[in-house]
Amino acid sequence: MPAELSEAEAANELMRLARQIAHHDRLYHAEDSPEITDAEYDALVRRNAALEAAFPHLVRADSPSRKVGHAVAASPLGKVTHEVRMMSLDNAFSDEELREFVDRVRRFLNLAPGAPVELTAEDKIDGLSCSLRYENGRLVRAATRGDGQVGEDVTANVALIPDIPQQLPPGVPEVFEVRGEVYMEKQAFTALNAAQHEAGGKLFANPRNAAAGSLRQKDASVTARRPLRFWAHGWGAASDVPAETQVAMMRLIESWGFPVSPYFACFDGGFDHVLHYRRIEAARPDLPYEIDGVVYKVNRLDLQSRMGFVAKAPRWAIARKFPAERAETTVQGIDIQVGRTGKLTPVGRLAPVLVGGVTVTNVTLHNRDEIARLALRIGDRVVIQRAGDVIPQVVENLTQGEPREAFLFPDHCPDCGSEAVAEEGEVDVRCTGGLICPAQRTQRLEHFVSRKALDIEGLGEKTIAQFFALGWLESPADIYRLRRRRSEILALEGWQDKSVDNLLVAIEAKRAPDAARLLFGLGIRHVGEVTARDLMKALGDLSALRGAAEAFHAYRTHNPPGADERASPFKARMDQAAKDMFGVSDQFGATVAHALADFFHEPHNVAVWEDLLGEVTPPRYEVVTLASRVAGKTVVFTGKLETMSRDEAKAQAERLGAKAAGSVSAKTDLLVAGPGAGSKLKKAAELGIEVVDEAGWAAIVAEALG
Repeated sequence: MPAELSEAEAANELMRLARQIAHHDRLYHAEDSPEITDAEYDALVRRNAALEAAFPHLVRADSPSRKVGHAVAASPLGKVTHEVRMMSLDNAFSDEELREFVDRVRRFLNLAPGAPVELTAEDKIDGLSCSLRYENGRLVRAATRGDGQVGEDVTANVALIPDIPQQLPPGVPEVFEVRGEVYMEKQAFTALNAAQHEAGGKLFANPRNAAAGSLRQKDASVTARRPLRFWAHGWGAASDVPAETQVAMMRLIESWGFPVSPYFACFDGGFDHVLHYRRIEAARPDLPYEIDGVVYKVNRLDLQSRMGFVAKAPRWAIARKFPAERAETTVQGIDIQVGRTGKLTPVGRLAPVLVGGVTVTNVTLHNRDEIARLALRIGDRVVIQRAGDVIPQVVENLTQGEPREAFLFPDHCPDCGSEAVAEEGEVDVRCTGGLICPAQRTQRLEHFVSRKALDIEGLGEKTIAQFFALGWLESPADIYRLRRRRSEILALEGWQDKSVDNLLVAIEAKRAPDAARLLFGLGIRHVGEVTARDLMKALGDLSALRGAAEAFHAYRTHNPPGADERASPFKARMDQAAKDMFGVSDQFGATVAHALADFFHEPHNVAVWEDLLGEVTPPRYEVVTLASRVAGKTVVFTGKLETMSRDEAKAQAERLGAKAAGSVSAKTDLLVAGPGAGSKLKKAAELGIEVVDEAGWAAIVAEALG
């Protein structure tokens, strides 16, 4: 349980989960080749959510709870930017969690306890999300979800799916995007794999992967030979939404010629929506297509609009997933992998086992403590679980009592031979070799040039490994000195004048990189993509960041915990110092500040930093905000709000480009005070901060919206 973990253990597990989930997102969304089942993935996300709820101050900038899908990788298909972002869904795994979702809806909308909440329900098909854009009734573009913001253009291939009309009937809105799932029925999937086997081609793991691989073909004739289907479950951008409820809109979309789930229904509360889940679950084995749960949505569109979205999902919808599955297999080996931060991760190699239609051959064993807890040894018979309240890896060792040699976790790095240790309070064992460790050095360089960091095209994993082996790349600054090695690169097999020049041009184009991207690319612990942006927004440039880190190091050195001071007050004091020195308030605390202070206290890191800044000149970080009165400002809400909940008010502030803070300080720009406002109102008056009541806030929102 999360509550039983120390803060250090929770931070380490959140870091591991973020990386593991990102890895599986890439395999699932970008490569259509998942290593784990959907239920295993859901359990990873569920564990991450539980830890974040228990330790909200440890939420990472690269948290999976803030991301949708995966960025579109290099592809022969064009890219499409969605006018309205394609979101994911939060999950529920029990009747109790579904009831809690309904209660959250009531609380957000300030409805009375027990007030009826109309929900639609439909089976959640296991397919590939697709958005179909119609202009004047004609299909003009089709795109996959991608990372929610940018997807792949599959217009030519979608035209070959018989369920998708090319022309809508008269009277439809001028612009309308129908959204749904492209899928393949079970029987068609079995026949396709049989044909692939006969031809010696690639076999697909499940119908979802077969549908995704078939739709994302450069050659549309391949898609034409694959029996793809489509059904609609919603909409995106629209010049007009000619109905007031989800039910009315879906029936209208159905009347335009789109298939809709045969189980689509609406309930006004009570136990009916749970009974509908039971009906769909019972019918699941006999359905001609694969499903993995039931989706519920608030029926009234005005309430959906009020509730809005969190980082990656709507507040007004949830997916109730089906329960776990298990299988038995044998551990054939345990390998140790060294990650970018030096963490030694044990990986169990399994005798292949089929779990829910997916062949599982390996599992992450997390850390040394997990192996000890399971008393795991090579040759043991184990149970693999697909989903549940814990991370779905090895959940039980069936052969603990049999005599067999114990697995000895290494105390030295298998890549560089450096000592491998676990810091006090941490469960993860890390290589102490740092940049002398080949595994860490090459992976850090790969991270530095990755798409979300410096985004240097042409420097991929193989090229970095090759240049590293030749001694040309040891630190990020060496990338910018590759121009001196043009003739040497050209002499390598596979390199031509054009490819070398393209690489050097791509490198030179990043001589003035975005400061936040550069900071993220350095791979400092706990400094993810969002945290890097927040830091640059607050501080403006990298020299100020270094100054803040060094100031925090000095503060913690001269302000250790008092003899009688408990851990919680000391942490609160350090968190506040971190916020004050770095100027970042939202979800920022001592964890990130300690990591930055540690980084700049290490002479080798400072040398790398100064060497890099001798090659690049990042411009001052400028913040672009929405055009509203409160854009870029900090807003605090206090007292009782009568027309909306506090969550809804904060969501409004964020939509207008403002920061919604929880406490009043000298950096607060506006206080919205409802009845019963107390100390915050008094402090705002003392600091001369502008104060408005709820009606005043509503006027600001109305002005910004139109």
